[in-house]
Amino acid sequence: MKKLFLLFLCFPLFCAPLGAQTVRVLLAENLKNAQIQNSGLVSIYALGSKKKFKVSKPETLSVQALGGGKLKLGALQSDGTLVIEPAKGVKLTFQKNSYTGKFYAVPSGKTFKLVEYTDMEDYLLGVLPYEMSPSWPLEALKAQAVAARTYTLMEIKNKKKKDFDLYSDVRSQMYKGSGKTYDSVRQAVSATKGQILTYKGKPFYTYYHANCGGGTDDAKSWTGSSAPTIKPLQGASCSYDSTSKSYSWSKTVPQKSINAFVNKNGLKGNVKKIAVGQKSPSKRAETLVFTTSSGKKELSCPKFRLSVGSSVLRSCKITDIDKAAGGFKFSGHGYGHGVGMCQDGAKGMALDKKTYKQILSNYFPSSKITEQ
Repeated sequence: MKKLFLLFLCFPLFCAPLGAQTVRVLLAENLKNAQIQNSGLVSIYALGSKKKFKVSKPETLSVQALGGGKLKLGALQSDGTLVIEPAKGVKLTFQKNSYTGKFYAVPSGKTFKLVEYTDMEDYLLGVLPYEMSPSWPLEALKAQAVAARTYTLMEIKNKKKKDFDLYSDVRSQMYKGSGKTYDSVRQAVSATKGQILTYKGKPFYTYYHANCGGGTDDAKSWTGSSAPTIKPLQGASCSYDSTSKSYSWSKTVPQKSINAFVNKNGLKGNVKKIAVGQKSPSKRAETLVFTTSSGKKELSCPKFRLSVGSSVLRSCKITDIDKAAGGFKFSGHGYGHGVGMCQDGAKGMALDKKTYKQILSNYFPSSKITEQ
């Protein structure tokens, strides 16, 4: 790597090798008890204690919340966090998913959170198969690995004062542990080890989504930010996603869900008409205009989509809205928020013999791949 990049990147979060970077993933919260299976030797201890208890044979470990910040694991009780640390090669199974990192049971009032501490590259092994099919072309998987690694670093940077960095679901990135791996995913992660995307020497949020419907959007249209968007997130062309089944869709959104959203946002009554209001440069609806007997109100389309369900209203790239039995029928293109990398487009580019570097350059223009 060029020394110029080192000068820009060598501050606390990024000076350590990325493979050694610890990622804290929230696996579950508001737990009163949790059943965890160990495949072999584990150490159990209270955080900060020098006394460790060994469990050498596979069994089910039961963590219980006793209230008042107290936890119990077998005969061990603690007024604070309990740790289950597997030996090398040992897996911990929780809710049918298997993990290779340490489990931290963190008290939270009468309940507790279960957080896995794992390293960056292992974390990615548990992300890629659930964000992109392991059967997809290797170059697409490599692009996903770099995007997911960069996104993860940004989340770590912004969550330093919390007790976890990322959720294990769509609020962050889908993650089901690195206990089960795929050869293609392992190859993609290994081939791009330590690589992140930067713009003017700094990493940025490398958003991605399933299908952009013919072109990605400026991040402002989704985030609602008034700040200028950096060039890699201002939108990009895409001509490789149209063969996917996610490219075009029609879905009926229930009247009950629509009414609940507008009523919560200050418009009373039953919604009788919906129209697209403001549009983004890529023709996504930034706002929708709702009409009831009480009047009209223009509201955020991204917020409406999240309210009624992102799998129901696939995207805000809406082409038609019609009254239908039981609600309104929406038709449109794409699946997801439409910002950053289009995963279907990445697959299409890879099938067209484009490299992962070309894929990332297309969806994040003016960005650079930086190695550490």
